[in-house]
Amino acid sequence: MIELTPIQIRSLKLAKDGDVFLHQDGKRWTHLDATETYAKTDRFKERPQKVKFMKTSTLVELTEFGLLKKLDPEAQTEESAHAITMAGKMWLLKNK
Repeated sequence: MIELTPIQIRSLKLAKDGDVFLHQDGKRWTHLDATETYAKTDRFKERPQKVKFMKTSTLVELTEFGLLKKLDPEAQTEESAHAITMAGKMWLLKNK
């Protein structure tokens, strides 16, 4: 059984929502073309929701556990998009 920190769990949930790509600053991973959004329940769109991201170190840890995988196996870790594996989905179903 793998024990994950809260940060790793949030990152795994982020990957479950869609593939993650390297952001422009080179240290953060987020969804492709992610932008600041507003809450669906906010009628006046006054409170923006921040873009969710994960750091490279968390991505590497989850990849080592086998919960994330590179979509392009021949590319370097820093260049390839990553997706959640079936093991990652099962971990989320069992634990959170």
